[in-house]
Amino acid sequence: MSKDAIFAYCYAVLHDPVYRETYALNLKREFPRIPFYPDFARWVAWGEALMALHIGYETVEPWPIERIETPPKRAHGTHPKPVLKSRLDTGAATGCVVVDADTLLAGIPAQAWDYRLGNRSAIDWVLDQHKEKTPRDPVIAAKFNTYRFADYKEPMIDLLARVVRVSVETVAITEAMRGLDREEWE
Repeated sequence: MSKDAIFAYCYAVLHDPVYRETYALNLKREFPRIPFYPDFARWVAWGEALMALHIGYETVEPWPIERIETPPKRAHGTHPKPVLKSRLDTGAATGCVVVDADTLLAGIPAQAWDYRLGNRSAIDWVLDQHKEKTPRDPVIAAKFNTYRFADYKEPMIDLLARVVRVSVETVAITEAMRGLDREEWE
């Protein structure tokens, strides 16, 4: 049993949905206590798979999302205002992301919204990080606020496709964890 295997095991257990639900109140107040589950090797494999996804998110194969472009209805040479909103219709198998007035990303599986970073999905986290925000300080706003979403639109769409892949595969692993028969563990 190596240190890396123990770390991978702990990483997997901390992603276990049953563990998170059972000890939700304790995890908010104190440091986590890691139980020792049977089949250590399976949990190590899950932990290694999760770490490979989460650490190497920039190199995973992008999810094949459908990009729908609408003809622009504005002056030539101007950029559309970013919208950056995700939509998952209840009961739908897929959702979409409205990037701006010209671009819609469709075909995002519903389970991609199930992988959460805190209180929001990873998709919503990426969208929030790319929004244009105006600093309150007028000096900073005037001299240093040079971020324009239009300059980062294509890299953000690529990142979003990769985050969808990471989300879907993470949810598949955590659902396999949830599906374990735990009756004889006690």
